[in-house]
Amino acid sequence: MNLSWGKNSVRNWQDYRQRQRAALRESNRIRYEDEHLERSLMNDVLGAEAETPEEAQASGGDGVPGTEAPDTPSGRRAPDAAGTTQFGEMGRPMNRHSPFYLGFVGALGALIAIGLWHSLGRLATTLTILVVALFLALALNPLVEWLGRRGLKRSLSVGIVFLGMVAVFILLGLLVFPPVVSQGSDLVQQAPTYMDRILDTSWVQELDKNYDVVDKINEEFNKRLTDETFISSVLGGVLGAGRAVLNGVFQTFTILILTLYFLASLPKMKRTANSMVPASRRNRFAQLSEEIMRRTGSYAIGQVSIATINAVLSYLMMTLLGIPYAAVLAVLVGFLGLIPMVGATLGAALVCLVAFFDEPRVALIAAIYYLVYQQIENYVIAPKIMQRTVSVPGALTVVAALAGGTLLGVLGALLAIPVAAALLLLVDEVLVPRQRHQ
Repeated sequence: MNLSWGKNSVRNWQDYRQRQRAALRESNRIRYEDEHLERSLMNDVLGAEAETPEEAQASGGDGVPGTEAPDTPSGRRAPDAAGTTQFGEMGRPMNRHSPFYLGFVGALGALIAIGLWHSLGRLATTLTILVVALFLALALNPLVEWLGRRGLKRSLSVGIVFLGMVAVFILLGLLVFPPVVSQGSDLVQQAPTYMDRILDTSWVQELDKNYDVVDKINEEFNKRLTDETFISSVLGGVLGAGRAVLNGVFQTFTILILTLYFLASLPKMKRTANSMVPASRRNRFAQLSEEIMRRTGSYAIGQVSIATINAVLSYLMMTLLGIPYAAVLAVLVGFLGLIPMVGATLGAALVCLVAFFDEPRVALIAAIYYLVYQQIENYVIAPKIMQRTVSVPGALTVVAALAGGTLLGVLGALLAIPVAAALLLLVDEVLVPRQRHQ
């Protein structure tokens, strides 16, 4: 059995080699005939006359009309139809069906793919900044076009909208940072008092009586203060946090600048993208891309409007109920409200948690408020604002939000709904009509 299997393997390999040689000979024959035909056609076009044997001998040819090898601009003799130059006869071309050639090309392609993948990984932050800036530009573009329809030039409209966005960011910063700084300093000043209250509790006194917990904590604390490794790690963490803050500020500034550039050059970008499409499909491509950008911008504006309403009403509710940190919590509720499906619920849970530690009865009232408000938002506010934006089925919305959040975090969850709406538009306008005509 092994002997017959070996003979069959050898026979199969011989047959494979014979097919390779036959394919190579056929490829060389076709190449030679094509070059000969091209040379003949060129001579016919130029009106070349047949050389006499004496002329052919004088010119170094082989006596066949039109077979002499022309000189290159550098003075070297170009290869003739037979592949002969002044340095000798050219060898046979590489067999593209050989295992070595296939393996080498395959390995080279795999290395290039791996290099591109690592390059994309290093450019993840840059790509994220570009995507956020483009999304903001598409979100602000409807406002720019609205001002343009009122008679303003696009440059002036872009300036007004961009300044308004910057003013909103500055207002949020002035609203958030002073309470955070003041409340953080109060927390640091009150930390010893909170520690004394904890140590005076009965269960801590009982633990200290039985296990000397307080003395062990003090000993460990003093040991850590004198440990150089611990101090360097803490300082490294502090420096890392400061570096992260500086990077965040720099990335925010970069996003704002890119958003301004994208807003100003958006018409030119659209014309450039349309010019790359064949003329027969350019009109349809332009209409579909305009509709996708309109839906994306309208969705962003609608989501921001809903989150703003939620934040303002939450601030009023927390002010009336006396919930602490009302301004900071309202801003957090607004940012969380941008996340589809779960953002409003997360904001409500955060407010109720803070209220519970301050006064449990107030937390119950806040929970009832958010329960009522979310019903009004889902059935009254959102349908009114989103009626001209995107129409994505509920199940697809959940799946898109989960997939986007898994891939890109909060940014992916924000972009998931407009991307799903764009894909649905392409399916309805491109795929379904094509399937009907097949």
